[in-house]
Amino acid sequence: MIQIKRVYDAPAPQDGYRVLVDRLWPRGVKKEALKCDEWCKALAPSTRLRKDFHAEHIDFAAFSQAYRAELESVKAQAQRLATLSRTQPVTLLYGSRDTQQNHAQVLADFLRALA
Repeated sequence: MIQIKRVYDAPAPQDGYRVLVDRLWPRGVKKEALKCDEWCKALAPSTRLRKDFHAEHIDFAAFSQAYRAELESVKAQAQRLATLSRTQPVTLLYGSRDTQQNHAQVLADFLRALA
């Protein structure tokens, strides 16, 4: 099972393996305070793509398509998490305020397709 959760939400036992998937450390969160098993920057969108999306130079559909292309280049790391999700829950942690249109949604779909 692959699920997503904001880093600001409290951890829960059903989260399983918790992975921070942002390229930048989330604001206002101390490293020792965030309960996560791994920080996987490699699966985060590139800086350029992230900035283009947040500046609204591209819409979510274009962002999703470009991000999926980036994920293809790090498929081995993605496959590792997808494989792990077969034996335990994997929770992708993200810092975005938008809970509907964010990179963690796209990544979760990508990982589910690999699992």
